[in-house]
This record gives sequence, C-alpha cells and structure tokens, in this order.
Amino acid sequence: MDKMKILVIGSGGREHTIAWKLFQSPIVEKIFIAPGNAGTALVGENIDIEVDEFEKLAEFAEKEKIGLTIIGPEDPLVKGIVNFFEEKNLNVFGPSKKAAIMEGSKTFTRDLLKKYNIPSAEYAAFENADKAKAYLKEKGAPIVIKADGLAAGKGVVVAETIEEAEKAIDEMILDKRFGESGTKILLEEKLIGEEASYLIFSDGKNILPMVSSQDHKRIFDNDFGQNTGGMGAYSPAPIVTKELEQQVLKEIMQSTVDAMAKEGRTFKGILYAGLMITKDGPKIVEFNARFGDPEAQVILPRLESDLVPIIQACIDGNLNEKEIKWSDKACCCVVMASGGYPGAYEKGKEIIGLKEASKIPETIVFHAGTKKEDGKVLTNGGRVLGVTALGANIKESIDNAYKAVEKISFERAQYRKDIGQKALKIKQP
Repeated sequence: MDKMKILVIGSGGREHTIAWKLFQSPIVEKIFIAPGNAGTALVGENIDIEVDEFEKLAEFAEKEKIGLTIIGPEDPLVKGIVNFFEEKNLNVFGPSKKAAIMEGSKTFTRDLLKKYNIPSAEYAAFENADKAKAYLKEKGAPIVIKADGLAAGKGVVVAETIEEAEKAIDEMILDKRFGESGTKILLEEKLIGEEASYLIFSDGKNILPMVSSQDHKRIFDNDFGQNTGGMGAYSPAPIVTKELEQQVLKEIMQSTVDAMAKEGRTFKGILYAGLMITKDGPKIVEFNARFGDPEAQVILPRLESDLVPIIQACIDGNLNEKEIKWSDKACCCVVMASGGYPGAYEKGKEIIGLKEASKIPETIVFHAGTKKEDGKVLTNGGRVLGVTALGANIKESIDNAYKAVEKISFERAQYRKDIGQKALKIKQP
C-alpha cells in the first residue's frame, strides 16, 4: 500500500486511541482528527470541523487528498455519513446508514435477533406509557427500560422495582428525557450473569475477531449509581473462555452479519456485541456499530498488526485474506471523569501530572474530554481521560494503570477504584 493521509472523525477517547494506533503504521503519512482533543494533537493535526458537518468534512477530505476516513462515533454513522462520503467516491470506513440502524434502533435489533433466532432477551416495544405500564405489571420487576434511539450510553434504566420502572417510562415517553430517542422504548427482561464486550471486524460477509474485553458502565464502585458511557475496561475478559468465544463467533457474530446481509443491510465495519454470559449461555444485551469507548483503549494497545490494511480489507470485502496478531499482555483502562458526571459538570479545570503519568512504562494516557488553551490542558467533557496500561497479566495492568492515575489530578476528578476486580475473581487460564 502507498503512504496515505488519514482523517479520523470524532473527539473522544476512542478517536485518540484510533489515531494513536494509526500513528504507528508505516503506511500513514499524516493523520487529521476532526474535531479532536488535546491528546489527538500529539499524534496528528486537529481540524475545527464537527462530526455532523458532513459537507465540510467531505470537502476537507477531497482538498487534502485523504486516502482513508475512519468514523469514530455512532451519531454520524446512524445519520448516514458513510453513504455521504461514498457518493463522493471517498474511501471511508464504517457501516452504511442501513447497517448502522443496529445501533440507531434497539427495536430493529431485537426484531432482527428474534427473526434469526440469535440469543437475546425477551422484550416488547412501546410508544404509549399506559401500555408499557400494563406490560410492566404483567412481567414485574426487575426489568430493563431502554430508549429506542441513541442516548450516549445513558438511555438504559435497570429498574429493581415497579415504581422505579414506572418513573423511567414516564421520564422517557412523557417527559422526553432523551428527546426523540426515547419516544419509543423497550421493556426487556433483566439478563442475569457476567457482562463482556466482544468486537469483530466485518467486510459484510467475513469476520475477524478482536480480543475480549469488559466495560464498567456504572459511575460508582461495585456497579452502583447511574449508567455512564463507560468508566473503565480491561482485556482480556477471563469469563470469555476459548470455548465460549467460538460459540459467540458462530452463533452471535457471524449469524448477525449473515442476517444483516439477508436483510439487504450489508454490515461493513466494526460490530460490537455487549454480551451477558448467562447460565443458558451468551446472550445479546446490545449491539453497537463502532469501536466501544473505553473498550478501544484496551483492545487497540494489544493489537500488534497494522490497523490500516485490516480496515481496508473490510472496505474491499477481502477480510478472509487477512490475519491479525494480538499481544498476550493484558490491558486496563481507568476513566477519570469530571465531578458530577454523568449529570451536570463544570469544564475548564486544569489537568496536572500528564507527563509524569506517561513516563510509567507501558502506560498511555488517552484523552477524551480535553482541550488545550494557553499551553495548558483543560477538562472539556464528562469523561476526561482514559488512563491505560499494559501488564504481563490483568493484575499487573490494573496496578500500572492506577499508578498512573495517582500522578494525575484536576479539580473534582472522580474515578472508580475497582476496575478489573471482577476479572481477578475468575481463575486465570
């Protein structure tokens, strides 16, 4: 492959991680990130264009002769940015609008899984609060209430009581807490078991697996508090044994890619499965149409192969000709968030200790909600940093990540102290 310029679209920890990985590729000439953050500026050039400004992004790609554009976040994917770029003959990575509906509509996905007998939760969809409550009384609690559309990882309520569930139904449908995303909701059975994240590359027909990981969604230790976009992750997830992985690949991942193809919605890109490992085997909690955040932060540091040819093979449809090499090392990411997140929080707090943290061996500090102003790095979002470290095993990677966290500070910083602890309770292979 000839050397190429690459455009990464997005501004979070996931996009910093993607750009950081691309920076290691011998075939990458230059990386642009739109709009990027203070961290992406260390590996490429930030461009002041927002993720929803499709026309400006495409114009920039044409003007700069960008060889490949990679879409990070879900919102532009669901709105059809890939189609927009393809219509202008621009080389772009990510699922089309018809395929990204897997993340854009939870009802669509549940219906698809049911149609093709892919293991999932029992569910029902509603646009009327009274009908939803009638179903709730019939099923009882605990139960899961989800906004049908995109809600930045926050549109899920796991209700332990009927009262809690009724409140969530009212907030979503009547109070429009998530805007149009919540005008339709799903009520799902609460799956019991251990969670894991499993991601694959797909060219629409062939799939290539990534290494397993586990995300920590709740804001506080021991999985208390509200759901967030993710407070940390680790890889591998010991709960995903070799045997279980084969089952997931065959019965869930390949089956889903095949199902989408049959529906005329060829899925090219990254398919992310949020799994619950139940006593009856693995079941789907959710599908996403892109890299997870913070899962990308623990998966990509373990990738030893060049990311660019793998992505190009997904676009070209010859993924079956590629092999991927992964490191045997474990990886842990601890998210440092602004005080008040996932509710209201303040921005503009100076971040101290970034250089000291990155001096720790095998540690990378991925930026999420940050910006640079007058030579200082400031907080600029809810999830601020993904402090990530490799280690010979999960315990060592956790210890290394927390050593780095201790070097960093900003006003009202919050982070979980128990990232990866679940993995340590499982007998390691």
